[in-house]
Amino acid sequence: MLWWIKTGQVSQRQELNQRFGRSPATLTRWIASYRNGGLSALLEEKTAPGAVPKIQGESLEKLKQRLASEEGFSSYGAIVEWLKQECGLELKYNTVNRFVREKLKTKLKVSRPQSLKQSPDVVEQLRKTFN
Repeated sequence: MLWWIKTGQVSQRQELNQRFGRSPATLTRWIASYRNGGLSALLEEKTAPGAVPKIQGESLEKLKQRLASEEGFSSYGAIVEWLKQECGLELKYNTVNRFVREKLKTKLKVSRPQSLKQSPDVVEQLRKTFN
């Protein structure tokens, strides 16, 4: 954009809008940013503000270790209780659930229930059939 303006290839903002496919407000904001802070201000990457994670530091490391261990957790409710007892963190179930699934990309190590009536021979036959 700056090169087009400085070399005289573009003289009107409408033409810039068409070339970039951006709204006039966006180009005005870019030009104002360049005028106020130069090229460094224009190239600065801004991050959206957000809440500080509630599970961080030592608590986060403990949780990661426990999730990776053989013991693991049987439910997200168990994680909530564990965080309360071990780390002193009072968190809601949904907060813990989302954090573990989305941020840590981890699943709980819960074995699926098996029927007592299930025959081991039939299970082995099914495994052979589908593998």
